[in-house]
Amino acid sequence: MNIVGVTSCPSGVAHTYMAAEALEQAAKKKSVGIKVETQGSSGIDGLLTSAEIAAADYVILTNDTNIRGTERFRGKKVVQLSASKIIDKADALINQLLKKN
Repeated sequence: MNIVGVTSCPSGVAHTYMAAEALEQAAKKKSVGIKVETQGSSGIDGLLTSAEIAAADYVILTNDTNIRGTERFRGKKVVQLSASKIIDKADALINQLLKKN
């Protein structure tokens, strides 16, 4: 299974990067491929390519603030959660997606 994600928070600092790290660690534990783009106060880091998006089974987006470029994910299975829920429940989220896949 492959996942892509975009994390962002209103201030674009801590929670943006903490959510990305939580997703990456949870996916690694389950041998799930993942790439997370962060949209923080310093701009976009790890910009997802069209090939990465096309190969993804799921897209995970934070919903604390507007994510730039959501049109890239049309037709994909999208999960939206707050950054704090992703930080707290990343393992459970990855497990849930594995069960659905």
